[in-house]
Amino acid sequence: MGLHFIVLTRGSAYEQKDLKRFKIALEQKRDSIINAPGKKAHWENMEPARHGDFVDQASDDNEVHVNLRLLQIDAKLLRAIEAAIERIGNGTYGICTICEEEISLARLKAVPWTSVCMACKEKRPPDPVVVHS
Repeated sequence: MGLHFIVLTRGSAYEQKDLKRFKIALEQKRDSIINAPGKKAHWENMEPARHGDFVDQASDDNEVHVNLRLLQIDAKLLRAIEAAIERIGNGTYGICTICEEEISLARLKAVPWTSVCMACKEKRPPDPVVVHS
């Protein structure tokens, strides 16, 4: 049985088994986000009429904002995961979308949904919503 390689755009190659492992890990991460317990939005548990004093209402408002922020982070991570799965399918997984150089295997193992190498990541301004891209 010979080795099977997928050749990427810049002449680098990852073994088919590595790409399959990355795809499985990405799909598991995606499913864990989608199916995580406790993802029901705070406002789904709230009563229609607001109760309590201004402090209670402010606390409720703050909790809603925190939940919205968490949902935004999850949505951004899900988009990054789906994009990584798509790159596996089209043969460009592991290639930096900025400089088109190979992303290190260590980086892909740490952050399999990443689309950029460490050099380009360090050059970019930080995202307001950190997802370890």
